Amino acid sequence: MAGNTRYAMVMDTAKCVGCNACVLACKAENRVPDGFCRDWIVEEIRGEFPNLSAEIRSERCNHCDEPPCVDTCPTGASHINEGGVVLVTHDKCTGCKACIASCPYDARFVHPDGYVDKCTFCLHRVQDGKQPACVTVCPTRSLTFGDLNDPNSEVSRLLKTRSHKVLLPEAGTKPHVFFLA
Repeated sequence: MAGNTRYAMVMDTAKCVGCNACVLACKAENRVPDGFCRDWIVEEIRGEFPNLSAEIRSERCNHCDEPPCVDTCPTGASHINEGGVVLVTHDKCTGCKACIASCPYDARFVHPDGYVDKCTFCLHRVQDGKQPACVTVCPTRSLTFGDLNDPNSEVSRLLKTRSHKVLLPEAGTKPHVFFLA
């Protein structure tokens, strides 16, 4: 794996049907306790009746280039790992919730065992040459994962050829989850 790898996820909002397969796959793969989730489905309705539109999104930690969660963590438990993946080292985490308060995406929760938990882009799977669990089960193939620094990767191609956005660009976090229009 190249040292300049930068992982990213692209979510096609035109394809997502809100089935929650990604959420269930994540819960099973990562043994997420009942009542918690590392990713979730959002349905946003825009406009005024009768001119309404809906956007369905699968959301998660945005694995930012400028993650406030890392900056506010007093123990160093929140850190940037290979490929720009933001992780939490469970045995260093005190559960103080500073990272939760600083995350503009509400992407973290306190695990019942006392540490903060969140999406990891299934780095354990990626290191084995697999895709994140959410990507592998999506029936509409609305999730794409890959190396943003590889101009031939599917994520790079999609971002070059399709209109896209990030959530809360005004937060200045430089997120690496992109939403296609």
